[in-house]
Amino acid sequence: MPALYSRVAFIGLGLIASSMALAMRRAGLVESYTGHARSAETRATALDLGLIDTVHDSAAAAVQGADLVVLAVPVGAMAAIAQEIAPHLAHGATLTDVGSVKGAVIDAVSPHLPGSVQFIPGHPLAGTEHSGPAAGFAELFDNRWCILTPFEDVSADAVARLRALWEGMGANVDLMDAPHHDLVLAVTSHAPHLIAYTMVGVADDLRRVTDSEVIKYSAAGFRDFTRIAASDPTMWRDVFLNNKAATLEILGRFTEELFALQRAIRREDGDHLHAYFTRTRAIRRGIVEAGQDTDAPDFGRAALRKGTPRD
Repeated sequence: MPALYSRVAFIGLGLIASSMALAMRRAGLVESYTGHARSAETRATALDLGLIDTVHDSAAAAVQGADLVVLAVPVGAMAAIAQEIAPHLAHGATLTDVGSVKGAVIDAVSPHLPGSVQFIPGHPLAGTEHSGPAAGFAELFDNRWCILTPFEDVSADAVARLRALWEGMGANVDLMDAPHHDLVLAVTSHAPHLIAYTMVGVADDLRRVTDSEVIKYSAAGFRDFTRIAASDPTMWRDVFLNNKAATLEILGRFTEELFALQRAIRREDGDHLHAYFTRTRAIRRGIVEAGQDTDAPDFGRAALRKGTPRD
């Protein structure tokens, strides 16, 4: 595939940006790569690993001359970064992001951008519990979904070009509006992460009573909770604060379902429990059939040792 962009600038050089760089290089999608990260150590590591060709100690310097700029920083940092880079963005450049929330990113970034920039918010539904440039790998996006939430007045050619880039990195691409994205992700990612954090917190309290038996005898279900709960705390703090309405709505519905299950257990209503578990089991089968996980032993992790879907 011929190069789609001449120069990409990554603002933030963690897991997602490093995996994007490797996936782009694998397919020859971009001619040159540059980037910026706050940490000098991170910048040096990204350069040493060959993820990028040049590195800069400021975001403003990194974006100059780039026809694609990727914001790969926590949602809470988006506004300050956008304000810094806006005067230095190339005329006609495409700006995108990889944040797990879209409404808040749009509100934070859009007011700072010149009219000549094509802003196309994005969210790759892939990741692992690991972070940093050394954690990236080119296969992270293979057969995963990337959601783009473009505005109506954005160039159709710019959207098609960015879509082709993600498809070249191995991803499936879908388009939707930002509010719908945030509601869907509250169901599929944000609320489950909060529940995982809560369950691990409960286990931590119980561990003090059981002399670490909770950890020693952890079964596969709890192991998956701990994997999810090991995700980057800064990123998830920003996700919950910036997708508050949708997350609270889903948590409210979760609480209602939980109360119904509590009542069924208390009343020994086996028929209700069996019917409920049968219905929810079908969701898992649907995920496997869609190719978003495998039904192999060990919760499908053996085939995905380098990484598993994050959100």
